[in-house]
Amino acid sequence: MQKQIKRFKLRSISAMVASFLIAQAAWAVDPFTVRDIRVEGLQRVEPGTIFASLPFRVGETYNDDKGSSAIRALFGLGLFKDVRLEVSGDVLVVIVEERPTVADVDFVGTKEFDKEVLKKALRDIGLADGRPFDKALADRAEQELKRQYVNRSLYGAEVLTTVTPIERNRVNVTFSVIEGDIAKIKEIRVVGNKAFSESTLRGLFDLNTGSWLSWYTKSNQYSRVKLNADIETLRSYYLTRGYLEFKVDSTQVAISPNKQDISVTLNITEGERFTVSGVKLEGNFLEREEEFKSLVTIKPGDAYNADLVAQTVKAFTEYYGSFGFAFAKVDAKPEIDRVNNRVAFVLQGDPSRRAYVRRINIGGNNRTRDEVVRREFRQFEASWYDGDKIRLSRDRVDRLGYFTEVNIDTQEVPGTPDQVDLNLAVVEKPTGNLQLGAGFSSAEKLSFIFGFKQENAFGTGNYLGLEVNTGKFNRQFVLSTVDPYFTNDGISRTFDIYSRTSRPYDSQGGDYALKTTGGSVRFGVPFSEVDTVYFGVGLEQIDISGAVLPQVYRDYIRTFGAKSNTVPLTVGWSRDDRDSALVPSKGTFQRAYGDWGIAGDARFLRANYQVQKYIPLNKQFTIALNGEVGWGKGLNGQPFPVFKNSYSGGLGSVRGFEPGTLGPRDAQGNAIGGPKKITLNAEILAPFPGAGNDRTLRLFGFVDTGNVFGENDKYSLGDLRSSVGIGISWISPLGPLRLAIANPLSKKPTDRIQRLQFQIGTSF
Repeated sequence: MQKQIKRFKLRSISAMVASFLIAQAAWAVDPFTVRDIRVEGLQRVEPGTIFASLPFRVGETYNDDKGSSAIRALFGLGLFKDVRLEVSGDVLVVIVEERPTVADVDFVGTKEFDKEVLKKALRDIGLADGRPFDKALADRAEQELKRQYVNRSLYGAEVLTTVTPIERNRVNVTFSVIEGDIAKIKEIRVVGNKAFSESTLRGLFDLNTGSWLSWYTKSNQYSRVKLNADIETLRSYYLTRGYLEFKVDSTQVAISPNKQDISVTLNITEGERFTVSGVKLEGNFLEREEEFKSLVTIKPGDAYNADLVAQTVKAFTEYYGSFGFAFAKVDAKPEIDRVNNRVAFVLQGDPSRRAYVRRINIGGNNRTRDEVVRREFRQFEASWYDGDKIRLSRDRVDRLGYFTEVNIDTQEVPGTPDQVDLNLAVVEKPTGNLQLGAGFSSAEKLSFIFGFKQENAFGTGNYLGLEVNTGKFNRQFVLSTVDPYFTNDGISRTFDIYSRTSRPYDSQGGDYALKTTGGSVRFGVPFSEVDTVYFGVGLEQIDISGAVLPQVYRDYIRTFGAKSNTVPLTVGWSRDDRDSALVPSKGTFQRAYGDWGIAGDARFLRANYQVQKYIPLNKQFTIALNGEVGWGKGLNGQPFPVFKNSYSGGLGSVRGFEPGTLGPRDAQGNAIGGPKKITLNAEILAPFPGAGNDRTLRLFGFVDTGNVFGENDKYSLGDLRSSVGIGISWISPLGPLRLAIANPLSKKPTDRIQRLQFQIGTSF
């Protein structure tokens, strides 16, 4: 096979030399008028391709210069390995030998990549089935393959290209790969540091020398992208701690001769630590100097902080924009006193000129209707440019959840210096999903989940969803539809149809179930840009069934019957500014809701409020706090309906106790829950040992306190249960997984303890 490849190379080189010599001979002719042009040697190339490339036509004069131009043009097509021009009287004969075409591209020995991924990478550089074969192209393909392996830290990968000629002037191209082992980082060094220890600086990096969990985090596999990110993290660490003149002098990445071990060395110069001596404003600040000064976050006497400087410049620019100055410039000029290691900043402001927004252009929304995007805008056409409203508009469009990217670009209108166009560019993402999943918990065992959601049905911005859960203790069927702009003012309308069957966690006293069937309509009224209040009304039917019922349910049936109806009014409010719904590290989530049974058999009031707060201590550690309080009361002399009770115990409330077993019990000792509830949780989230800065796998310690109380009971701190423990949080393919080991601190002899608890599909 290797001999065939060598012969193939020699024939190609010989053909090139021969074509050059023959072309030289073809040039040495006297000019003549071309009566006809013939083409010989074509197999797959159309004759028209040849004629279109020739610098002359029938009836025109042929000379040496045109002959040389013709040969260069035909070779430039990349379709031929040999081109000759021959003259027979006044007939010009073009003789070509086509390059072979690629019949098939195959890979042998590739385990790290899917073959289709590799074929696509080679197709992008021009090597694919049906295209002309070029040895230079094959060399490029070989280098591209090696580059792909280097990106995966497989520096020892070897690629051998085999070209096999087959019938009809075609070739098969095979890349044989010996992948080798992944190169691992054996050493990371920071040289030149004085203020901070090398271990402290290395702790900032996502790259490391490996641990027992490196198979999961891959943190010891070198990546140039990751290294650049770590360098920026290092630079930010110094620049936010006073080191104004910090710089990374060089980055050295060395690989061992066997291409298995990598050493990374960063040479840095810290410079001196500077403190801020003062801040002054110069330029035109629209006679609002005091307002601009209130935006300054740089404080004299503090260490220099590049982040605060950038925040101040951004705040100034945005404040200029709120008055219509779209082209404002703000420069933070440092005045460095190296003798005393102090720096003063001069904030130079130039508002430039005020501008109107002429037109708002929307692009990239191939599926989503324009009106769905435009109704989120708070900046209007033909109005003054307002930076605050533009940013708010961009955020509102982004919060729709229909796009992966939302960018607004300000473009000057040519010839009109006081007008700008806003160009909103979006990249759509699939907004519908079909969910098939399973959950497993220590309480419910195995459950299956089916869901269909379309958040942007037919590009209208409306929501359509179906959810089915087959859990042992909680089964549900829910059909929902939401029109976010039921009115032009942004009032939303939601319809829900549902059937929920709930079995208490503790059913030792009998096999019974509470089935709730009904529907509701709810309207969401925006009271501000971030607050929405919900109002709604529903109709519910409660069906209590079972052969052996606890006394509390027999009492309810004697009062209302096995089947009862109620008409609840609902009101709710929520706000969520967390940086992530799955792995939050900062921000607050709040929600409140209330039910009022105004008609039907059961009359009651119920209210609930929950708040979660995430406080970042640093890049790796986060404090998470959760508080929830619930209250309920029966009306018109009726007891609070038992099917509206809250439960406590287990994951999501007080860990270390069996799920739903805290609070009041009936005569048989079954937990029946209660309308009053208190839950307090505190967690500190830390990196899992060996996982580095990976936030999808974390270790946490916690303290829980809480309980539920009967309708006629008072909230009592003395009756609260509490526990302490540790746990693991993992964002698994099936959803958030939490495993906790808890030790109850305050408990009663009748409490049911469960120290180890886990569940898939829950958070906090």
